[in-house]
Amino acid sequence: MKHGIKQRKLGRESAHRSAMLANMAAALVKHEQIITTLPKAKELKPYVEKLITLGKKALNNPKQALANRRLAISRMRDQTQVGKIFSVLAERYESRDGGYTRIMKAGFRYGDAAPMAVIELVDRDESAKGKDSGPVEFVESDAEDVAEKAVKAKKAPAKKAPTKAKADVESKSVEGKAEKKKAAPKSAKKISKTKKTDV
Repeated sequence: MKHGIKQRKLGRESAHRSAMLANMAAALVKHEQIITTLPKAKELKPYVEKLITLGKKALNNPKQALANRRLAISRMRDQTQVGKIFSVLAERYESRDGGYTRIMKAGFRYGDAAPMAVIELVDRDESAKGKDSGPVEFVESDAEDVAEKAVKAKKAPAKKAPTKAKADVESKSVEGKAEKKKAAPKSAKKISKTKKTDV
């Protein structure tokens, strides 16, 4: 019997599962809010909270700061996000005793009806959402840029595509050259045999 096994396998091998949790933890620390399936969110919650606790311990005990940072890097595999945990998040949650994340159910996915959830950091920084991942909102200035590019594209003379007859002539000439190369015999030495006649 399997006693004491409380983690979900999530349909993955152990290496795949640990890599997935590390990537999701880095994304959650970076954006402070991500959308995923409910079982994944429930597995991610304790994983991230233990990393934030490591940052808080390093803040309270500077002698163990380096060891805790190395431990967090080995678990999350992203140095920049570990730096954010140890500098920003550790100070933010210094007075909070656990419960740094929250999970909110977000309906069901269209394709396979999987239960979805939003997992986010408590007291999150809303400006971090979508950071370095492209534009979060479609701003009016972006719309003006798109409109200007469309107008320029209409004004610019388009390159004319070759007509069908011209394209056929070109393709035939290319094919003819290829056939000539194939048909050309290899240069062979011709030896002329002459008969000797007695005079």
